Amino acid sequence: MLNGEKSQVSLRLPTSQVSEFDRIAAILERDRTWVMQKALSQYLATEGAEILADAQGLEELDRGDSVDLEDVLEKARTIANAAEYRRGMRVG
Repeated sequence: MLNGEKSQVSLRLPTSQVSEFDRIAAILERDRTWVMQKALSQYLATEGAEILADAQGLEELDRGDSVDLEDVLEKARTIANAAEYRRGMRVG
């Protein structure tokens, strides 16, 4: 959250999930909101971050901000050939 800004959010969850959040909150001596914020933060840091990165990559492709595969393969061949040459120079 930027500058401590907060937004009110309302959502419906299965009662069993709410009960689990409540049990975890009681064990940790925290409130349900704190536990749910932790869960959402973890989601955003993992799966959510992957989704956002994928979307960004697709946007870059749509704009044409990409590298041609043949250019990448040619650079890889150049690097591999140079490494092979250096190894050959050391051996003999």
